[in-house]
Amino acid sequence: MDALVARAPLPFPTDRLRLIDLWTEPRVLVVSTDHRLAGKESVTVDDLSEDALPQCPSAIPQWSDFARLEPRPDGVPAPSAPIDYESFEDKLDLVAEERTVLILAAGDRRPQLRPGLTTVPIEGIDPVRVVLATRPAEASPLIDDFLSAWSSDG
Repeated sequence: MDALVARAPLPFPTDRLRLIDLWTEPRVLVVSTDHRLAGKESVTVDDLSEDALPQCPSAIPQWSDFARLEPRPDGVPAPSAPIDYESFEDKLDLVAEERTVLILAAGDRRPQLRPGLTTVPIEGIDPVRVVLATRPAEASPLIDDFLSAWSSDG
């Protein structure tokens, strides 16, 4: 692997990688179209205090904390949704059934492809970083060309 474009936090150690920020994406709340927060202009972490969020036991802690907005300013952990899911589609099923809500990067369009779900911007939280991960010691003309083209477009 010469390079990887991914949303951070990354699911592997990055101490020996060069991470270059490419862009950021705001985070959104994914809810059923019948949910009490559906149709709001935006929500805050405080608005989510009653909503259960999925917690996958096999997820790396950084991803789980990031997806659950933890640690919370008030120190109270997010309520946990049932852990009876195997895939992302299963999580969307739980959202559609109003058994959980989900927090994703705004650029993730999968929920918008499913009828009965909607997204609401979340205010007051850090955006998702999209990074280019490369090996720092290796020179790569392709990566240099990519970064040059990227910076001239941005």
